[in-house]
Amino acid sequence: MINTLKKLFGIGPKVDYATLVKQGALILDVRSPSEYKQGHIKGAINAPLNDLSKHISKIKKETAVITCCASGMRSASAKSVLKSNGFTQVYNGGSWTSLQSKI
Repeated sequence: MINTLKKLFGIGPKVDYATLVKQGALILDVRSPSEYKQGHIKGAINAPLNDLSKHISKIKKETAVITCCASGMRSASAKSVLKSNGFTQVYNGGSWTSLQSKI
């Protein structure tokens, strides 16, 4: 149970988000368009969690993807969706403000 929760919320080995971004990782902001317009990480792609399936085909499965949202809950769900669709390098960046400070 604990390991399942750790995987869901992206808790585990420390991730170097700055290096991932420098190596070309895609930042996927899964908040609503109105939330995204209020502030976001420069270069992040807005793909609301409810519409994520519409965006999956536009993302190369070999690309590292960092998900983010307002608190980390939707980004954890997005990570799970991407993983179930064959993406192997998916990281839950948590809240966009926290992720921004790490990159």
